[in-house]
Parts: sequence; C-alpha cells; structure tokens
Amino acid sequence: MKGVSGAKIKEGGMIEVDNQILLKLYSLYQKELYLYLYSLCGDRHLAEDLLHETFLKALLALPDGHGNMRAWLYMVARNLFYNQQKKKSREILMDEQIYPLEEKTEKGLPEKIFEEEDRRMLYQAIRRLDIKKREIIQMQYFGGMTQKEIAAVLHITLENVRVLAYRARKELKKYLEECRKEESQ
Repeated sequence: MKGVSGAKIKEGGMIEVDNQILLKLYSLYQKELYLYLYSLCGDRHLAEDLLHETFLKALLALPDGHGNMRAWLYMVARNLFYNQQKKKSREILMDEQIYPLEEKTEKGLPEKIFEEEDRRMLYQAIRRLDIKKREIIQMQYFGGMTQKEIAAVLHITLENVRVLAYRARKELKKYLEECRKEESQ
C-alpha cells in the first residue's frame, strides 16, 4: 500500500496501520487543523466532520517520505472544505468564538470585557478580508504556519503570499483604526 510506513491491506480490504504514526500526527495537528477548518466554515460540527475526514484521508493516502506533513494535512483539509462547499454551495461563515481562550484568567470583569471586545473587533476585521487574504492570516497567525508552508497549501508563490499577507495586515490595521476612532467619538 502506498502511504504510511507499516500500513498493510489485510484480506477483505481491512487496513492495518501503525497506530503510533497516526496518533502522533493527530496529537500534533488536530487542534490547529480544527481551528483552521472552523474558521473556514463557522460550524463546529462540520469542522469536526472535516477534521475526521482529513485524518481518514491521511490514514488511506499518507504520502511516503518525510515531506512537510503539516502543509499536506492543511491542503487535504482545505480541499475537503471546498469540496463540501461545492456540494452545498453556501456562504462561508465565521463565528466570534473561533479561537476560545483555553484557560480561565484571573482578570477583572472590565479587563475581560475589553479583551472580548478587542477580539470581536479583530474577528469582524478578518471577516471583511477576501477569502485568500483571510486564509493567509488564519494560517500564519492562528495556525502558526510559515509563509512557505502557506504557499504550498494554497498553490501560490511565496512572493504572492508575502504580498497578500502585507495587504491583509494593512487592511486590518486600517479597519481597526477606523473602529477605534468611531468608538472614541
């Protein structure tokens, strides 16, 4: 079988796989892939389904060698999302709780409110970006991917990623400054 080292197709088509490889991949990338998928679709259940489907594809078609597994998994997840969108042909939505805080903080209520408002404003700004710029910002800042990895996932040049990231940051900065100016009036 092409794919995971140690994977074999048994009689009856059952797949035998080295669970350690799949578990390691899952533990390394599950959270960030879920956040990425959730940021694309805005639906927790759909993001979970797409995440599971991504790892199922990894189980069945993991590339041989030691290529960039992270970029490959992002590409699989992205393709699954767009394939699903083609079937349903519905609008991409984002929820304001895409990246919830993992730990409860000991901050006072006013600080929590300001922090939440800043986060909400940032998500609104990100939502205003066109899809390509939005994906780049999400992958780079929320997914921790390098621009080279992003270029591989999106099938565009590294220079194109740099330009789009620069323009996206510029648009975000302008929008956030406008929001703050409106708040102070």
